[in-house]
Amino acid sequence: MPVKTTLRENVSIALQSIAGNRLRTSLTSLIIAIGIMALVGILTAIEGIKQYTTDAFSRLGANSFTIQNRGSGVNFGNGGHRKIYPSISYEQAQRFKETFQLPALVAINLDISGIAVVKYGSLKTNPNITVTGTNENYLQTNGYKLAFGRSFSESELEHGANVVIIGDEIKTKLFKNEDPVNKSIFVGSNKFRIIGVFASKGSSAGFGGDRVCTIPIFKAKQIAEISKPSFAVTVMVTNGGGFDASIGEATSLFRNIRGLNVANADNFEITRSDSVQQQLAGQLNGMTIAGFAIGIITLIGAAIGLMNIMLVSVTERTREIGIRKAIGATPAVIRKQFLIEAIVICLIGGIGGIVLGMAVGNLIAVQISGKFVIPWLWLFSAIALCTLIGLLSGFYPAKKASRLDPVEALRYE
Repeated sequence: MPVKTTLRENVSIALQSIAGNRLRTSLTSLIIAIGIMALVGILTAIEGIKQYTTDAFSRLGANSFTIQNRGSGVNFGNGGHRKIYPSISYEQAQRFKETFQLPALVAINLDISGIAVVKYGSLKTNPNITVTGTNENYLQTNGYKLAFGRSFSESELEHGANVVIIGDEIKTKLFKNEDPVNKSIFVGSNKFRIIGVFASKGSSAGFGGDRVCTIPIFKAKQIAEISKPSFAVTVMVTNGGGFDASIGEATSLFRNIRGLNVANADNFEITRSDSVQQQLAGQLNGMTIAGFAIGIITLIGAAIGLMNIMLVSVTERTREIGIRKAIGATPAVIRKQFLIEAIVICLIGGIGGIVLGMAVGNLIAVQISGKFVIPWLWLFSAIALCTLIGLLSGFYPAKKASRLDPVEALRYE
């Protein structure tokens, strides 16, 4: 009971001291709040993005890989020059689909545009629609489900019919609550009949998300603006245990299709879905470290400011300390009083920073990923960090206060 009473009294004294120096403590708490906000905000946003990417790749499946033309990415080597490799033709992609023998779903894709405009009557979308040509396996290999309608028929794929499956955002923008199936729309300058609508993936689902139009691959080949477009082949292995074997078989088969001999290097590249996820996870980990460093640097500045305030407080309250010692307060009690005061100031700033950090972090996360998260680990870590900062910042001032000579302290004016 005496310990509890002493703690309660010290907290009460700390709050009285804070109330008496509102401007100084407010500024210090604000600096601490900004540091915690930066720390919690960045880490909350990253946690939301991590959860989204995990969900996105789990929908795509870890057992998928994509064959595409080599050198599709940006290469800043060789003075900015990049070696040009032969495009993957429709015939090569189709031959691979027909001759790949291992258990898998094979989708042939061709990106037509990422800035298309879709029109229905007098309504039109923003110029941010992705138009992709594909086949009957697109839904499974890209993690989509149909909300309305159906997928492409064999006849539509074979003849390149003017049919389209649209994303949920396009449906909402152009049709509101109206059923869009069998309605005609213009995708760019081409007219298509809607046969299906994808189920929503979220407002910012990435990789096309809900702003996507898919058309039969043969039709995409016909309307492609470049003379030799390069097709991509996505393979989802249905036998998880044979994933590496499937990649090896796909590499060997595609080398034969491309007419490469033993001496020739691959002129195509295979990207595993799990390797993309690992690369993204590595980048997010780097962002986490950077965010943590920014928060810590800010908090170090706040700790220095808090120590300065506590030293000033010790000087201003020298006579009070002398009176306390004269009536029996031990150095340990004085030391504890100032340590608790420093911790209380830190916790006030920390709680404010946590609230602001969660608000800012989730705002960013929702805009990027659609995921609202409460990072309990980082919240408790932030509280523990505030307590630690209070202890470290208040230790020297508290020690100085506890060592004051009571007689000299009583004489202080």
